[in-house]
Amino acid sequence: MNRRNLPGTVWALGFASLFMDISSELVHSVLPVFLVTTLGIGIATVGLIEGIAEATAAIVKIFAGALSDYIGRRKPLIVLGYGLAMLTKPLFPLASGATLVITARFIDRVGKGIRGAPRDALITDVTAPEQRGAAFGLRQTLDSVGAFVGPLLALGLMVWMATDIRGVLWFAALPALVSVGCIIVFVREPERAATATTRRIPLSRSELARLPAGFWWVTLFASVLTLARFSDAFLILRAQDVGVSLPWIPAVMVLMNVVYAAGAYPAGLAADHLSRPGLLLAGVAALVAADVALALADSIVLVGVGGVLWGLHMALTQGLLSAMVADHAPIHLRGTAFGVFNLALGLAMLLASAIAGALWQWSGPATTFAAGAGFTLVAGAGLVAAAWRKSI
Repeated sequence: MNRRNLPGTVWALGFASLFMDISSELVHSVLPVFLVTTLGIGIATVGLIEGIAEATAAIVKIFAGALSDYIGRRKPLIVLGYGLAMLTKPLFPLASGATLVITARFIDRVGKGIRGAPRDALITDVTAPEQRGAAFGLRQTLDSVGAFVGPLLALGLMVWMATDIRGVLWFAALPALVSVGCIIVFVREPERAATATTRRIPLSRSELARLPAGFWWVTLFASVLTLARFSDAFLILRAQDVGVSLPWIPAVMVLMNVVYAAGAYPAGLAADHLSRPGLLLAGVAALVAADVALALADSIVLVGVGGVLWGLHMALTQGLLSAMVADHAPIHLRGTAFGVFNLALGLAMLLASAIAGALWQWSGPATTFAAGAGFTLVAGAGLVAAAWRKSI
């Protein structure tokens, strides 16, 4: 099957992700610097804010995913999630301290949590098993196109508006509105998802026990890998640390996400035909190399190399991990499986961002990225062991 065979709903969800990521990454690419330079917030606090935000999204995902299984509907939760994210965008430029930023990030991530697991479950609902790598790869590609267009737009606006960060942040509302429109108008649920209801409680112990061992192995591997891949905010701060001028800092995210966007769909296609553990191992190697480059960086060149390798790692792993969750999830527990998976990753992200922020503040960026490389090697060793045991 090729991309023309993918259902329209997959494309609609991909374009919704694209526009929301334009909005969110426009904010995210300047927010760490805004917090540190404009609001005077410490690096450790930035790490904590990012960790809390991502953990919030993950915790909500498990309940939203289970609810979508229980009611047999995905689209209403997806619309609600994207809508909440849209409504938070004006709060960032209005902030005069950390409280409103934390509030906005919290609500934004609640929205992400509500939409995430039902969206991934809906992609699984509408695609055949032999299409899943391509489907999740396509969504990741469109998502990451938005993720580099957002920082690129921020870069242009920062130059045009003479580094008026508050002014730049106001521009995030429009693409968020377009994203919600894509969901409302173009997303369609299959008949099964729209009519069937599951009256068993998906989060009960007996139902969770129905998730197979392969699902738990994928979740464990991804969680350890997430400890190594802390928030992208630290890439931005690394660029600032080596002396990149303020208007050009978003270029780091542009570079990373160009590579991510270019690689995600081909990696998804490859995952439908080649060894999935082998592709994951290549992603592990890319992240180790990225961490080494960023730990040693003393110029923008090595930061750029680190960003490229980070993007390659994301392309090789993110869509593939979602496809592997879909492969192992029973049909009546798809939303729940994605919720559990993302809860584990969110908790790992909370811990990773807190550790990264503390290491950075107390020992410097080299130690932070060296620790990331160490966690990545642990994840790689676990992957090799699981593949040898044929657990994944």
